[in-house]
Amino acid sequence: MAENTIPEGNRKSLNFIEQKVESDLSEGLNGGRIQTRFPPEPNGYLHIGHAKAICLDFGIAEQYGGICNLRFDDTNPTKEDVEYVDAIQEDIKWLGFQWENVYYASDYFRQLFDFAVRLIKAGKAYVDEQSSEQVAAQKGTPTQQGINSPFRDRPIEENLDLFLRMNDGEFEEGAMTLRAKIDMASPNMHFRDPIIYRIIKHPHHRTGTTWKVYPMYDFAHGQSDYFEGVTHSLCTLEFEVHRPLYDHFVDLLVEEVNKEGDGFERNKIYEHYRPFQTEFNRLNLTYTMMSKRKLLQLVKEKVVSGWDDPRMPTICGYRRRGFTPASIRNFINMIGYTKYDGIIDVAQLEHAVREDLNATAKRVAAVIRPIKLILTNYPEDRVEMFDSVNNPGDPSAGVHKISFSRELYIEADDFMENAPKKYFRLTPGQEVRLRCSYIIKCTGCRKNEAGEVVEVYAEYDPQTKSGMPESNRKVKCTIHWVSAKHAIPAEVRLYDRLFIVENPSEEKEKDFHESLNPDSLEILTNCFVEEELKTAKPYDYFQFQRIGYFNVDPDSANGNLIFNRTVALKDTWSKIKNK
Repeated sequence: MAENTIPEGNRKSLNFIEQKVESDLSEGLNGGRIQTRFPPEPNGYLHIGHAKAICLDFGIAEQYGGICNLRFDDTNPTKEDVEYVDAIQEDIKWLGFQWENVYYASDYFRQLFDFAVRLIKAGKAYVDEQSSEQVAAQKGTPTQQGINSPFRDRPIEENLDLFLRMNDGEFEEGAMTLRAKIDMASPNMHFRDPIIYRIIKHPHHRTGTTWKVYPMYDFAHGQSDYFEGVTHSLCTLEFEVHRPLYDHFVDLLVEEVNKEGDGFERNKIYEHYRPFQTEFNRLNLTYTMMSKRKLLQLVKEKVVSGWDDPRMPTICGYRRRGFTPASIRNFINMIGYTKYDGIIDVAQLEHAVREDLNATAKRVAAVIRPIKLILTNYPEDRVEMFDSVNNPGDPSAGVHKISFSRELYIEADDFMENAPKKYFRLTPGQEVRLRCSYIIKCTGCRKNEAGEVVEVYAEYDPQTKSGMPESNRKVKCTIHWVSAKHAIPAEVRLYDRLFIVENPSEEKEKDFHESLNPDSLEILTNCFVEEELKTAKPYDYFQFQRIGYFNVDPDSANGNLIFNRTVALKDTWSKIKNK
């Protein structure tokens, strides 16, 4: 067994990628090295689908004692920005991973250009002056072979001259492309003389105006893997059909590198080496849009507040909503990796964060739709302090103090003047327990001119305090509260799913705006939380007892607390959907 294979005693059931890695190690492939890379294009913010790739790329390297590099696929300057580069790095670190090195595809622009020149000199590439529509038309169909470009048999010297002039900026965008000369009759459409370079005159975020031609993904990806020493190039399933082309270009590069006395980028460290691509299923979630283009459209149209809007499936959006790195990693581990695309119920992701927050979140009292409760027989100037358990599942989390006084806030839903038989909360003549304090009995209420209840009245039983003789008296309901005198005002944002259809990505015949959930955000401004939260900081997370899990939004400032609902205590969406 290779030294960096998982010891037998620590084994779990291996997925197909882990099985391949172990097989490669046992065969001594690439000298027994493991090196992966995470190669995002910096043209937007990472979403939850990228988290799956991150966990795999970094996880495989960590699991087998290898390294994982971060490589930005910055080959299209018209869509890329430093803002996205910075955000991507922040997201990866937040998820709990650290790259070995940071690379850019633009690091290899010179090597890639030189490789293209070599292909031209070898008669394996030519400059085409057809439009993109003409190129597409003459490529044929999967059942009909393509037609050779009229420029396919240009002399090598002319191709070389034109390519150099393309990069000098002599020609306009779209006027010419460089195509690999492979096989227009190939049953694999990707082999029908693919475009490998196009003219782009937009300044690059790193190289400025040095280059006027830029490599296509299929030409840059495998070569970048090679230059870095990647052993396992892990991609999602849509790249499976590109793998033969990946192998073709890598083989051509290795052939050029190994030419005697040539000296072209000879990789002396990894001699007899080449990268190999393996594909896995991408992550698709119900009620979730994963298209970067459409997510960008939502941001530009201000349908959402930005890339980090808590309704967005971006990693920064989940972070702002209160998801934890552990919950996302646990979710990815739960769903695993296969060779078959499917769609995962978003309820599984919500279950993962509930499970993590249930174990770690501090329990606090918050009233988000308040109504005042007055204990008419409780002394007006009296204040008691009660112990509130921070986390019942973790005794080491301890307790904190919560103030109790004559006037309290309770949830409006916890009172009903004319209640049905099985309503066990506050109603005239009925008893409930106030959490960690007393049993009270409702005596009535006061309404405003509109007939709305504005105050509820009750009497407390002083003998029912914890430790007192009547403290064990049975009542059918316990409700939470905050002291009106000590409560801190807060804004609460209740987030729900952004789309109301199960698979918005498949609603191709519709404008995706029609599938938006009009109730995806409700803002409550007249909320109150217990005084324990006065020192809460952005991204701190809590369980609001009986309500759900919430975290402090970074918009909070100068004592104005804003909370985002991460998830409710239970999955209520299925019940609503099935009504």
